[in-house]
Parts: sequence; structure tokens; C-alpha cells
Amino acid sequence: MKSSNVVWQPVAVTKAQREQRNGYRAATLWFTGFSGSGKSTLSYAVEERLFAMGCNTYVFDGDNIRHGLCRDLGFSDTDRTENIRRIGEVAKLTNQAGVIALTAFISPFRKDRDLVRASMPEGDFIEIFVQCSLEECERRDVKGLYKKARAGEITAFTGISSPYEPPLAPELVVDTESSSYADGVNRIIDFLCQRGILPPSARA
Repeated sequence: MKSSNVVWQPVAVTKAQREQRNGYRAATLWFTGFSGSGKSTLSYAVEERLFAMGCNTYVFDGDNIRHGLCRDLGFSDTDRTENIRRIGEVAKLTNQAGVIALTAFISPFRKDRDLVRASMPEGDFIEIFVQCSLEECERRDVKGLYKKARAGEITAFTGISSPYEPPLAPELVVDTESSSYADGVNRIIDFLCQRGILPPSARA
């Protein structure tokens, strides 16, 4: 912190009180994987299911965040780290408001994801590795980014000219190359029930 004249203000309504009223726990579902692996598609599909159950939710999508909160950041290693730090702080505040946060970011560096995990209460950070081979992601090339990266039009592109460090022990691995998004959503909802985030009645 650059300022020493800052004091944390205690809240009047706690996270636990909000969770008790909501009937479910607030947490952050952190989707990570290559560009084109299906992070956004999967996170929005999970959000739709949760919203239909009556949960308060919000998806923080990587591209959307860079239009506002992180518009001053590029894609250097330092800027990527700051991008993830900021969204981790926003997700944590969102959880305090009783909202289930879903984040869809490549978040290529393990240390950055681990720092977000460490900043949250135990059990609030749920890392979901959206597994898909680089070859399949490049074949999909939904946004045409891999083609540009191969042509040298985009530098520091994850998987081509910048590394991706897969999670060592994610809470959940969802393979979007060999299974459907519907199956992935069901697995995530079941997992949230097992972890006590959602009530048992929410099982798919």
C-alpha cells in the first residue's frame, strides 16, 4: 500500500448474515485455461443455472474487464499480474456482498492465481481448470487471435509466445475437448453441492 493513512472500516452486515438469508454460500469460481478453451462459455452457462436457482451471481469476463477496470493494462508479465490482482480483489468484495463470482481469465501464471487464493478465506476460492489442448483451441480460434499470434501481429500470446502454467491441484478439471458444456455445468453444480456452497437440493 502506498498510503499509511488508511484504516479498514468494519462492516455492519456480514457475509455470514447475507449467506444465511440467501440460503447458499458466496464463493469465487475461478475458470482458467487457454484462450478458446471455453472458459467464458462454461462460466456463463454455470451462471445461468445458478441464477435459475435463485442465486445472486456475476461473471467477470477477461475481455470485459479490460474495457474498464483494467483498461490501463497491457499484456506484459507485470500487467498480467496486476490484472489478476485487481479482479481477485473485486471478486473478494463481491463475495462479501453475498454474490457468487465467476471469473473467466486465462490467468496464465500459477503464482498469480495462488496469490488470489491466499487473499480469500479458506474454501472461497474454487479453481476450475478448463482443460483443452492448445491444438484444439487453435483449431477453434474463436476470435482469430491464434492466427494473428502465429503471424507475429500479437506478441506475448499465451501458448504461442508466452507460457501457460496449468494448476497443480485445482478443485475441479473440466475437459471441454472430450465432454459437452452441459456435462461440465452438471459437474460444477454437483461439486458446489458437495462443498456446501449450494444446498443438496440443487444437485443436477
